[in-house]
Amino acid sequence: MRISEFKNLLQTVSELHFAEPNGAAVAPSFHITEAGLHTKHFIDCGGTVRQERSASIQLWEGTDADHRLAPAKLLKIIDMAAPLLGDEDLEVRVEYGADSLGIYGLAYADGRFVLQDIHTQCLAMDLCGIPVYDLALAEGGNQNSCTPGGGCC
Repeated sequence: MRISEFKNLLQTVSELHFAEPNGAAVAPSFHITEAGLHTKHFIDCGGTVRQERSASIQLWEGTDADHRLAPAKLLKIIDMAAPLLGDEDLEVRVEYGADSLGIYGLAYADGRFVLQDIHTQCLAMDLCGIPVYDLALAEGGNQNSCTPGGGCC
């Protein structure tokens, strides 16, 4: 979800409800502890220098069970981060976790903002020598489709 869609949805909902990827509800007493720009500047395994930018919000479950963040207040928090985010319509990433911090994408379904798992991927498959059969398996292929002597089973 992009920041523009997130802000538009926040203007239409009366309450904030977030759900983990497994469907479990995030405690309604959550706080937004930060909002801003996340920049990742890196080199991939093929030697290409890359840069990724996303809008980031951090959800934190506090101990104050009576706390409720209103959609309008979350919009104000995002607006305060606007000078950092700039004019680009960035993808929203959510930082959340109890035991360990996870980074998630964001979707909206059934009146809830749903945290979406983000998966790793090789960005230089053509340079890394990843065999085609490994790619098929990584993309949900069936091991039974391997041919005898093909080296993939």
